[in-house]
Amino acid sequence: MNRKLQLLLGSLLLASLALAACAGGGTVEVTRVVEVTVPVAGTPQTQVQVITPTSGRLKAIQERGKLICGVHGSFQGFGYLEPSGAYTGFDVEFCKAWAAAIFGDATKVEYRSLSATERFTALQTGEVDVLSRNSTWTLTRDVELGLTFGPVTFYDGQAMMVRKDLPADEGTTLKDLEGANICVQTGTTTELNLADQMKAAGADYTPVVFEDNDAAFAAYDEGRCDAITSDRSQLATLRVAKMKNPDDHVILNVVMSKEPLAPAVLQGDDQLADIVHWTIYGMIQAEELGITAANVDSFLTSEDPVVRRLLGVEGGLGTKLGLADDFVYQVIKQVGNYGEVYERNLGPGTPYNLARGQNDLWTNGGLMYSPPLR
Repeated sequence: MNRKLQLLLGSLLLASLALAACAGGGTVEVTRVVEVTVPVAGTPQTQVQVITPTSGRLKAIQERGKLICGVHGSFQGFGYLEPSGAYTGFDVEFCKAWAAAIFGDATKVEYRSLSATERFTALQTGEVDVLSRNSTWTLTRDVELGLTFGPVTFYDGQAMMVRKDLPADEGTTLKDLEGANICVQTGTTTELNLADQMKAAGADYTPVVFEDNDAAFAAYDEGRCDAITSDRSQLATLRVAKMKNPDDHVILNVVMSKEPLAPAVLQGDDQLADIVHWTIYGMIQAEELGITAANVDSFLTSEDPVVRRLLGVEGGLGTKLGLADDFVYQVIKQVGNYGEVYERNLGPGTPYNLARGQNDLWTNGGLMYSPPLR
């Protein structure tokens, strides 16, 4: 790089830091230095240090000694508060995974049960550090609500459940529900999708809205609604958990929307967002490599560089995130890989028996895929 360009970049950097200090009324805390390659015409590519301030959220979490995670609380299979006071479910286990990554201890989590209308506000106000509550990733939520979504942990789609004596079967269409009362949870993409899809089908209907899904399912089970709509995963699990006679109800073969369910952090919490992302990717990669909670120790002596980087034996990947290099090892050892979490909460050994489908590994025809950890 020629001398003039070096001086110019240096001057701009000092000026930007000075302006930031004046605007904030104090000093600038630099928490990360990133090296980028700047091409300059007629010269070899040169590495320039660009100083980028990052969120203090991770530091606050570490000083607090626990992660505060927003979850559902009444959704069996995904986020449920057991009578014993313990939280269980698919979404809950990712909270444990992040705690294992940050602290090396999956138990260092405080859970907050949040309704659909409370969940994003709780994140925006700092009541929770991360949201893991079956929330659909949309453009509006990403941009207008100031959120940063993590990887999709569960690919879902909205569906409709009706009574067999409507009469209805799996071949029933939305047009066949002309004039029906349909139970739906308010404050969700589900409510908006219902309006869009029924309009597209040319079917008039009456929405019966509820603040939470428990109330919606109770009303449907009591016969106050002809049908109920929600994510297919919710219909499948809550039919078993909530219906007096689950076999009296059928989920229609209608896909009303795409519902990519993903965790979220507040926009600007970049370091925490990186941890959320790469913890999940590490769990997916571990499943692909056949690394489980039971056998992870045996992989520590592997000569495969992909395995060694994943488990922190070499590569220093954890350090780049502000974590211990063995953060993925701790996650797998204490929580398990993605497949283990799925099977334990939703798979054939559970009452819900949800097929992996799109949530299988890409090598098995699913959508679960990890970028390289290197």
